[in-house]
Amino acid sequence: MVVITAAAGFYLASLTSGISPFNLGLIRALAGIAVVTCGSSALNQALERRTDALMRRTSNRPMAAGRISLAHGLLVGFAAIFLGSVYLAHVTNLLTGTLTLITAVGYVGIYTPLKRITVVNTFIGAFPGALPPLIGWTAVRGVIEWPAVALFAILFVWQFPHFMAIGWMYRDDYASAGIRLTPTQPDEVFAARSTVIQSLFYAVLMVPVSIWPTWLGVTGSIYGVVAAVLSAGYLWYTIRFARITRNPTAPESRTYARDLLKASVIYLPLLMAAMMLDAKGRLLF
Repeated sequence: MVVITAAAGFYLASLTSGISPFNLGLIRALAGIAVVTCGSSALNQALERRTDALMRRTSNRPMAAGRISLAHGLLVGFAAIFLGSVYLAHVTNLLTGTLTLITAVGYVGIYTPLKRITVVNTFIGAFPGALPPLIGWTAVRGVIEWPAVALFAILFVWQFPHFMAIGWMYRDDYASAGIRLTPTQPDEVFAARSTVIQSLFYAVLMVPVSIWPTWLGVTGSIYGVVAAVLSAGYLWYTIRFARITRNPTAPESRTYARDLLKASVIYLPLLMAAMMLDAKGRLLF
């Protein structure tokens, strides 16, 4: 998903600059972003190796299962982040390399430790999680512009229903590992209501935010219509997810969460594809 959203940012920025997006620069930028992302994942697993071992969904990860040593994981993680960021700065520009490094530091150094301290970690983690399309944009343009901010906002807002669904599906796993999330709060009724309120707030906000690129002139009106329809569908699945408040412990609550999760991972690629297909290649300010 990181590579897909970064590619969308690169594509739109290329059209804005009047150049073909299908060039060697795209491959170089995505390669660097992918390497840093892999390094971040490796360090994340190094920091959470004991926590991962306590959860069914993560217990078979290489470091949690002991197939890779801590030293091995740290070496791979730090090397990938450092070398990938330097490579990006060399083949694109200093801003892109710096933003990518900041993303990795924010994810590994801030978000990951906060997962065991406060439920606010989801909000904090949404910032590095939303940077890839903006990084794709700066890889071409070299500056942060309003269309790049709009891409960042789309991914930022999208994450909350997505992660709330994941948190609700695996809340028992997360709770047993001591990870603090809104769905894992001790009072199940309060946890369900808090989870639903946050999910609905961001799903409603997703409607205007998804249309923002059209207002900026990055896309045509066709994308605006498609974005509105897709976002309405995302909102519908989130409203359906709200049924977990009726009986938080019922097996059906996991079904509602799973359906919202599926909708979220279908929604975002479709939205990005529509944006790229209807890109106007110019900005209207």
